Amino acid sequence: MAAALPSFRQRLQQFFSRLAIVLVLGISLTLTACSSSTTGLSGNYVEDTVAVADSLLTTVSLEADDPARAEAEIEARSLINGYMARYRPRSSVNGLGSFTTMQTAINSLAGHYTNYPNRPLPEALKDRIAKELKKAETNATRGA
Repeated sequence: MAAALPSFRQRLQQFFSRLAIVLVLGISLTLTACSSSTTGLSGNYVEDTVAVADSLLTTVSLEADDPARAEAEIEARSLINGYMARYRPRSSVNGLGSFTTMQTAINSLAGHYTNYPNRPLPEALKDRIAKELKKAETNATRGA
């Protein structure tokens, strides 16, 4: 009987330590899920598309020697990632022409930022992206 007592205590200690780990993980996941979005997206596709397009148009229009360009590009990358993560999986949105046009512009801009992080946008790419962003913005407000 005396030999069974330490074994029971060890199992009880293991149980409570595992329970504590599960509780800590559960609480941390709950608190993480309750945090606000850092991308500033509202969840309304039309509003978010217009806001992202406007923000990216502002970033694209910055001159190469503008001191705010580096920070604007970092914010643009974050905005691009948040926008695509939110709307690409939604089948009700990702078939729209406005989303396809927006995705094309975003992919071009993100590709340039990834492949040429220290170079300014070429004028031809800047013009094409601006045209696509304006078209996506217009189509989104029309519901297309």
